[in-house]
Amino acid sequence: MKTVKLVLRLLLGAGMIMFGLNKYLHFMDMPPMDPAMGEWMGAIGKTGFMFPIAGAVQIITGLAFLLNKFVPLALIILLPVMLIAFLSHLFLDIAGIPGSAVFLALIIFQMVSHKESYKELFKA
Repeated sequence: MKTVKLVLRLLLGAGMIMFGLNKYLHFMDMPPMDPAMGEWMGAIGKTGFMFPIAGAVQIITGLAFLLNKFVPLALIILLPVMLIAFLSHLFLDIAGIPGSAVFLALIIFQMVSHKESYKELFKA
């Protein structure tokens, strides 16, 4: 189990760095998407700050996963970003959901495997 947890953490980290860097360097083409998703992405892009912030979060958390530093914190920071990506695909572009579902599942798996780190957060 320890090896599985390590491999999945490294895959999550590498994926986050790759997709985070793509927000700045644009080395991967955008896949075709439903018009509703195109409008949503266009609106986010017009803000001028959402994609750079999401990219920075992805790069920083990806580095945390690869370096095995502050992993529980990085998971808490990354979860809302990937949840928005998943829900955007779920409601606006179902064809694009597999990628976001995989990353969301990796995050949830890592959070469950670090559940001891979160005990203090849930004390009343």
